[in-house]
Amino acid sequence: MRAARLAVLLTAVIALPLVPAAAQAEPPPGPVFEDGQAQPVFDPADVVRESLWVTAPVDSDRDGADDEVHVEIVRPRATEQGLRVPVVYQASPYYAGGNDVVNHNVDVELYVPDGHGKPQPQITWRYEQYLVSRGFAVVYAESLGSGASTGCPTTGGENETIGAKSVVDWLGGRAKARDAEGTPVTADWTTGKTAMMGVSYNGTLPNAVASTGVEGLETIVPIAAISDWYDYYREDGAVVAPGGFQGEDADVLAEYVYTRDDRAICRPMIDELAREQDRVTGDYSAFWHERNYLDDARDVRASVLVVHGLNDWNVTTSQAARWYEALGKAGVERRIWWHQSGHADPYGLRQQEWLRTLNRWFSHYLYGVDNGIEDEPRSTVQREDLSWTDEADWPAPGTRDVTLYPRPGGSARGGLDVSGPLRGRPVVERFTDDATKTVEQLVDAPSSANRLAYSTGPARNPVRLSGTASVELKVAFDRPAANVTGVLVDRAPDGTSTVITRGWTDPQNRTSPWRTQPIRPGVPYDVSFGLQPDDYVLAAGHRLEFVLLSSDHDFTLRPEPGAGLAIDVRNTAVEVPVVGGKAALRAAF
Repeated sequence: MRAARLAVLLTAVIALPLVPAAAQAEPPPGPVFEDGQAQPVFDPADVVRESLWVTAPVDSDRDGADDEVHVEIVRPRATEQGLRVPVVYQASPYYAGGNDVVNHNVDVELYVPDGHGKPQPQITWRYEQYLVSRGFAVVYAESLGSGASTGCPTTGGENETIGAKSVVDWLGGRAKARDAEGTPVTADWTTGKTAMMGVSYNGTLPNAVASTGVEGLETIVPIAAISDWYDYYREDGAVVAPGGFQGEDADVLAEYVYTRDDRAICRPMIDELAREQDRVTGDYSAFWHERNYLDDARDVRASVLVVHGLNDWNVTTSQAARWYEALGKAGVERRIWWHQSGHADPYGLRQQEWLRTLNRWFSHYLYGVDNGIEDEPRSTVQREDLSWTDEADWPAPGTRDVTLYPRPGGSARGGLDVSGPLRGRPVVERFTDDATKTVEQLVDAPSSANRLAYSTGPARNPVRLSGTASVELKVAFDRPAANVTGVLVDRAPDGTSTVITRGWTDPQNRTSPWRTQPIRPGVPYDVSFGLQPDDYVLAAGHRLEFVLLSSDHDFTLRPEPGAGLAIDVRNTAVEVPVVGGKAALRAAF
């Protein structure tokens, strides 16, 4: 019996047709790397596209069910044959467009304390074909409350972070997802290594998600991104606006991106934003602390490539500079690119070198290619002549803070001296607020009752500023509320001017952004504040000017003209970050 069965089995085996080696299933093509970069070996048109919804462990629309994040995936066809690839992921509230919104009125008096779903187009991205052809999957996610996602937009609130993070968790097998029919979907085609990247809000969400320390997020590339929402809509207690969007605030932006089909369910949450953002005192609060990622830099496990425009007045330079500094203190691997444009993606500025850097960055952190990028200079800065320089770090090595002291004559143009403060009795100079006049008008006025201006002589040598300038004032007010604005200016030999940087403060918050303290008219107060960080070369023959005014027409609230300010020139100073320190500044002036 056993012999007969064995004979049958042997006959069956012998009868099986031999399969030629060439006809056997071939392994899927894999990525190819040359010079430390992934090469375009995949057809960007031969892809798998998927649409699904990832479950986020938050119920921000309060409907009794977990929010769902709408996700679209574009991956090489080879992933259907067993190839596993890493992901470059962009989360955004903008894929479905935006709503018509009305900004807040900024022509108002300052606060004085009283002592008490629709059809969605296919999502795409300028980087999609470049990345997919080199062996990266691209994943898009619509932020909560936008497009085909559920939940509510809250302008940087914790729920938005959780929503974007849930996609990273799903890619790592730690969250659930479904397709349009409700069938569970897993990400069995990915290595679990993910990068996040984007511009503006799309770059802010990577900062937020990285601050959670989520597993699998290997690197982020935040471009023109926010690291602290308070400093986007407030500044040291002052209610300010992003450049070009006077009157915008957290509630306005949430209303703009609230594009999900249900137009009623998020109304209570947006009303809460309007109340809790506090456009009255401008104080820092738990509301804003929830939207501050700087304190969580210690939790970041991803490497970070920060990119920002030195002339970005929408998302100001402090957002990049303070994030880069916080990451450094936390020991995070990081690099920074500064360019001379505004709120822009470097793709259109230095495309070839930018793509080379980005490719090597992703090849190293997502594929583990040993290309040495982590050991290269950490800082890349575009100069005013549009050339580029690489340096060990930023601010530039050798930078030291140097103090400049004003000299009387600010209603026209007083002096600005590096030698020391004015000696002798107090010298008081006065000006009057007029929010109808722009900074540029006041800077260029030969004399004005609405600002004080102080200037060095012509520079004998170029002077490079790299970092954050600050202002210290002894100032009195004739009203219980006023804005204070400081401006650094480059005055060319022909008299034309360039605003280098500026900053704002509310003197009611002179001791803390958390606390409004009343101002007593006529009482001098010590007020100090920082200007926006910069990297700027003052050319030989140019003068460095400091201009002090009250309201900034383009950024602050704009009360009726008339508030009077008086500074003690002897107790006023401007500190500037100079490459080469005091010796370099003395040599120039």
